[in-house]
Amino acid sequence: MGDLLPDYPVAEDVNVTFEDQQKINIFARNTSRINELKDEIEVKKKELHNLEDACDDLLMLEDSLLIPYQIGDVFISHNQEETQEMLEAAKRGLQDEIDSLQSRVESIQRVLGDLKVQLYAKFGNNINLEADDG
Repeated sequence: MGDLLPDYPVAEDVNVTFEDQQKINIFARNTSRINELKDEIEVKKKELHNLEDACDDLLMLEDSLLIPYQIGDVFISHNQEETQEMLEAAKRGLQDEIDSLQSRVESIQRVLGDLKVQLYAKFGNNINLEADDG
């Protein structure tokens, strides 16, 4: 079983400076934030999937029916076309939110990549910045 970490030199007595500790703290906070954002993205993707299912189901209804659509705590009845338009607008809004969250994740991943390089360069195999998948 091979080691997934690159072969960095093992430093015996590396002094951890205040700046190093700040980088480690930033790395930890950003790793935690990325996990939160990824969870939020998954929730929004499920919501988007539910809206897509609602749009598909709406196509199978008779045109003359009024369809209740929840806005806040209230249900308001609309015809099929109006409901379809509202669902499409909600889908666009959710997709924009997902795209924004994914952009934030990518930005944080770049920061984490830079910090990894700096920290592994100084601490070698004495530091583990890899996520535990267990």
